[in-house]
Amino acid sequence: MIAFVWAEDSQRNIGYQGDLPWYLPNDMKRFKELTTNNTIVMGRRTYESFPNGPLPNRQNIVISRNKNYQVKSPAILINDKGALFEYVSKQANIMIIGGKTIFQLFKDDVDTLYVTKIHHEFSGDTKMIDLDYRKFKLTEKKEGTMDEKNPYPYTFETYHRLSNVEVN
Repeated sequence: MIAFVWAEDSQRNIGYQGDLPWYLPNDMKRFKELTTNNTIVMGRRTYESFPNGPLPNRQNIVISRNKNYQVKSPAILINDKGALFEYVSKQANIMIIGGKTIFQLFKDDVDTLYVTKIHHEFSGDTKMIDLDYRKFKLTEKKEGTMDEKNPYPYTFETYHRLSNVEVN
C-alpha cells in the first residue's frame, strides 16, 4: 500500500520556509501512529526539517537527485522512484510524507490518503498538489479535539482509492 500522510490549512498550504506553518500536537500524534513501524518516503527538504535526523521506528527513505547527498544512518538515500522497491517490499506500507515534489512523483500510485485538514489559514509558501478526489472515497472523518495545545479546528480524513474508476 502506498499512502500519503500530510496536513494542510484552509488554503492547502503544507509548508512555510522548510517547516510546518503550525504547531498541532494531535496531528503529530496521528502522524506518529500512522507511520511507526512502516516505511516513510520523503524528499531532501522534508528530511532536513527533522531536527534529530531520521525518525525512529520507521524505515526512512530519502529521494534526492543529488547522488552525493548524505543522509544519517539508518536512513537510505535513493535517486529515483524506481529504486524504492530495491529496499522495500511491494506489500509494505509505504507512507509518502512530502514534500510537494515527492507527492507529485507518487500521485498516480497512491492508494490511501491520510489528511489533517486544519480549518484555519496560515502563511505558507508550499501548497499540496492537486489530487482528483473523484478517484477516492472518504472512508473516515473525525473532528479533532481543540484545547490549549491544539488551538485550531481540524479534521482527520481518510480516503481510499476507488477501483476501476473512470473520470473524464
